[in-house]
Amino acid sequence: MQNVAPANDSPPPAAGAPGSVPAAAPAPTAVEQSEVEAWKDRHLRLAAEYDNFRKRTTKERAEVWGRAQADLVSRLADALDDLSRFAHIDPAEIDSKTLHEGIDLVERKVWKELEAAGVTRIDQAGVPFDPNMHEAVTTQPATKPEQDHTVGQVVQPGYKMRDTLLRPARVVVLTWQGQ
Repeated sequence: MQNVAPANDSPPPAAGAPGSVPAAAPAPTAVEQSEVEAWKDRHLRLAAEYDNFRKRTTKERAEVWGRAQADLVSRLADALDDLSRFAHIDPAEIDSKTLHEGIDLVERKVWKELEAAGVTRIDQAGVPFDPNMHEAVTTQPATKPEQDHTVGQVVQPGYKMRDTLLRPARVVVLTWQGQ
């Protein structure tokens, strides 16, 4: 005699429904397994390639920065040598006028090289106060309403290198009191 299960007229439970048995995922075939391994290998190679690229560009950027600094220092070397000569002069052997003229020449030589590198000095009085370029140290009353919020005096000059602010100018700002 055969063993026959009783007939069940109810539909089988839906997947994910309580009482249902989850269906086993089909085992990956050899082709699918090799594709997965190929994608893993490709991913690992791309990650390693990106890491090498990142390290190489960081190293190149540091080398370029170092060369740029060395170039600027080499441009200033003559002026530094001149300053060194003036620093070691015996004060009894030179008059103040000659010393002043020599220092003025060194300053012009330094500024010539700095300007060639794109450095500019921020030291103008009478211009509108700009918080992006100026740092207000104090205020003073303005004599005319047109002078309101203008730079009355530069206490310490500021510097820019092309579009980058190196140091803001410290200034006295004029304010109109309405008198």
